[in-house]
Amino acid sequence: MHYLKRISQRCADLISGDISEVGSRNVETREVWLASALAAVPAGSRILDAGAGQQQYRKLCGHLQYVSQDFAEYDGAGNAAGMHRGSYDYGKLDIVSDITRIPEPDASFDAIMCIEVLEHVPDSLAAVRELSRLLKPGGRLIVSSPFCSLTHFAPYHFATGLSRYWYEQHLPACGLEIEDLQLNGNFFEFVAQELKRVPWVSSKYGGPRWSGLQKLATRIVLGALADSSRRAAGSEELLCFGVQVVAVKRPNGQRGG
Repeated sequence: MHYLKRISQRCADLISGDISEVGSRNVETREVWLASALAAVPAGSRILDAGAGQQQYRKLCGHLQYVSQDFAEYDGAGNAAGMHRGSYDYGKLDIVSDITRIPEPDASFDAIMCIEVLEHVPDSLAAVRELSRLLKPGGRLIVSSPFCSLTHFAPYHFATGLSRYWYEQHLPACGLEIEDLQLNGNFFEFVAQELKRVPWVSSKYGGPRWSGLQKLATRIVLGALADSSRRAAGSEELLCFGVQVVAVKRPNGQRGG
């Protein structure tokens, strides 16, 4: 009986805990990192927003000469598979082109950002080579992509994510030296994010509505995930939301040794 009372109390503690934050900090954490990375770019620098989409990060570039680029073919509905925006407005783009063939001369930019784009490029390595070509020596590439993601913006979804090892392997070979690499989130945060999405997925694909008991069980598990996320360390090496990198163009594009 004492054991059952302890279990009951533990469940009550997990239910009463704040679960609103667990699994919900993916975008917020990335945008805080991005704002800091962009603030470090010297005022007046010319920056390319590669794969700018709706140019949501233009607002962080008030001190910079902002140039937007995208292929401008996603309409918000895509092929209706997976997750979509419904509507999509690119605004007035400065450059409409394939990201692997941007019509600008070599060393045209002091900095380039490419945020949550590489998973939507058929050849992401070719894209990084092109961005390296466009950077001035000493210029910064600010890039992020999912470590793992659900299908979104299909049919323009070519990879579910890239690991830190992809960057560590390919960026030096493209003449880029990694200055900062961060893993966004951890195993428990990612699982919580997807657990919160389960009722929506069930509804979207014709599954049953979740009962009150199922929702209660979910709350208990989310509480346990929040607790593990606070207490555990290092689980991001297994799974996380994404990888965030700042890399510097070497003089003359020298390859890493």
